[in-house]
Amino acid sequence: MIVFPAIDLKGGQVVRLAEGDMDRATVYGDNPAEQAKLFAEAGAGHLHVVDLDGSFAGAARNREAVEQIVEAFPGHVQLGGGIRTREDVEGWFDAGVSRIVMGSAALKDPEFVKDMARAFEGGVVVAVDAKDGMVATEGWADVSDVPVIDLARRFEDAGVAALLFTDIGRDGLLKGVNLDATVDLARRVDIPVIASGGVKGIDDIHVLKLHAKEGIEGVITGRALYDGRLDLAAALAIAGREV
Repeated sequence: MIVFPAIDLKGGQVVRLAEGDMDRATVYGDNPAEQAKLFAEAGAGHLHVVDLDGSFAGAARNREAVEQIVEAFPGHVQLGGGIRTREDVEGWFDAGVSRIVMGSAALKDPEFVKDMARAFEGGVVVAVDAKDGMVATEGWADVSDVPVIDLARRFEDAGVAALLFTDIGRDGLLKGVNLDATVDLARRVDIPVIASGGVKGIDDIHVLKLHAKEGIEGVITGRALYDGRLDLAAALAIAGREV
């Protein structure tokens, strides 16, 4: 199972939001590339980066910071936030990003996302952001009337690398992952699922690892790392063990 340390970008700074609210941002640093290096030194081979400003604007707003992260981090960088066009997708792959995450576009223009998944095999992750079981978009500002499982199933035949499932109500709040909803989604689709939202400590890594063979590819963690509640090296060790 992959552990993805998260670097969320707002105005070029490393931040974490509470429940996706841009007005509830905690700043953890002003050097994203240095943070990427620290995660690499702890053993991380993957990063999850989000251009938060881009999520709301619908276009990249932290390009320089992302490029610096890609240059500084020796492993794989997964990027989301405001990626809505083919030019966006191609530009980020050309810049060295390994996988791109598409959320709002997946709901509003699923055929486009499917085309990108087929064109860039293994390079597209679909974000399934949930609030009370429904899909949220536009940086989580809007909640649709589309059930999570319905959106997820639209992409089963498109070559999507993974589904990134986030329970917005837990994100950044250290409440623990929504294990039931995450595992239920993994069991009901043929696409690997990445868990996100609410990781509070090593127990979350343990319990997700137990379900790895049911389709849990990885877990994203941010605030727990920054607050010192989760040791990245320990989390990586658990995630890498055979069950």
